[in-house]
Amino acid sequence: MSKTNQTESQQLLRSIPKVDEFLSWVSHHDAPLRVIKKVVRELLEDVRGTILAGKDCSAVDLAKQQLLSRFDHRLELLMRANFCSVINGTGVVVHTNMGRSLLPDVAMDNILAAGARYSNLEFDLVTGKRGSRYALVEELLCELTGAEAGLVVNNNAAAVLLCLDTLAKNREAIVSRGQLVEIGGSFRIPDVMEKSGARLVEVGATNRTHLVDYEQAITDNTAMLLKVHTSNYRMIGFTKEIPLRELVELAGRHGLVVMDDLGSGSLVDMTRFGLEKEPTVQEAVADGADVVTFSGDKLLGGPQAGLIVGSREVIEQIKQNPLNRALRIDKFTLAALEAIFRLYMDERVAVSSIPTLAMLDANYDVLKRRAARTVRRLRKVVASDHCLVSSADVQSQVGGGALPEQGLPSRAVVLQPSTCSLNQLEKRLRVGATPVVGRVMDGRLLLDMRTVTDREVPELVTAIATVFTSF
Repeated sequence: MSKTNQTESQQLLRSIPKVDEFLSWVSHHDAPLRVIKKVVRELLEDVRGTILAGKDCSAVDLAKQQLLSRFDHRLELLMRANFCSVINGTGVVVHTNMGRSLLPDVAMDNILAAGARYSNLEFDLVTGKRGSRYALVEELLCELTGAEAGLVVNNNAAAVLLCLDTLAKNREAIVSRGQLVEIGGSFRIPDVMEKSGARLVEVGATNRTHLVDYEQAITDNTAMLLKVHTSNYRMIGFTKEIPLRELVELAGRHGLVVMDDLGSGSLVDMTRFGLEKEPTVQEAVADGADVVTFSGDKLLGGPQAGLIVGSREVIEQIKQNPLNRALRIDKFTLAALEAIFRLYMDERVAVSSIPTLAMLDANYDVLKRRAARTVRRLRKVVASDHCLVSSADVQSQVGGGALPEQGLPSRAVVLQPSTCSLNQLEKRLRVGATPVVGRVMDGRLLLDMRTVTDREVPELVTAIATVFTSF
């Protein structure tokens, strides 16, 4: 650094306000003092570091209003909640990274009541003695699935672990090689089986497994025949897997337990939405599985939970496992689940009221009109020389590890910016005050209206307009 530059740097360093002086400038803020002090110290340290590094900095950058503007921006970012609502424009209905299923208003009302008031979580109002939290939803769960008994834990991975630990610990569980899948978060069926203490016995080939493969693998140490839904993985062509009913008949001849891990799981036939047939929980129970596990926050459309249903004898064993307490659900999950189950008592009400099902059932013409309304509103607030706004046909996805090859016809709002790059627009929307996440495809940003609700449209328009005022 030259002598002249050294002199300029020294002058700039002397111009940096003291912490106490800066604090007097921002004394009107109602943020906690410790937060304000943190922002001031970090801001002044950044300024000092910029000058000492010889980076571009002038007296203008140290002007009071310029520093206050930077302070306000930093404080806003720091005070913003880390956990926040996001507008999902991806068209993936059960989006694993964005909280999976949305809950209906009645479920949210139940959650609010559960948190704001004391409840009968584990208190039997009839007897006046300690009760079971599972009893609050077990009868409804059995009514809906046809099972003799049921249990709920905190997610489906926990459900699988608990069942295997109870029914096959230190013994063999036979499963087809083609079902040893890995799903999101590096969750692998073999790893869960190992943690449970069950010994995995693989049968068949990757693409084809026959009933005789299971039968030949059965030994005196075999406890279970396990069937696993392949979730977001599909094999096509020369394939074969054994229907659940045939496994049940084989297990019956050898006195074994049959467990069916449905993964996502559904109480509604997916063909009503124009999708391929998926096994329902009711069908698995009717086919004779001793225990069936599935998720609460995927195709069911409820809160995160792992649901276990089956025969009374088997479920009772699972309930008695000490691990059950470590995996139990809280009062908020119970409150939401009861609301969801009651909606399912009338399937038509469930489909119209549960957001996940309503999105899957959304009519293309409705989505087209929603997109058209959004485009009209955007064209009023975003100049055409800043961004071309239009709509286009797209394919939505179910998500949640279900029906990976299935798409649903939908309509999207299309943004083609001219005052910024597509990547800049995508990022600005993603990190904005109201985060918006879409899909970049073929030089366009697509916002699928299947996963943008009517009440989110005004927020979406405002978020997009705000981005273009900053360019």
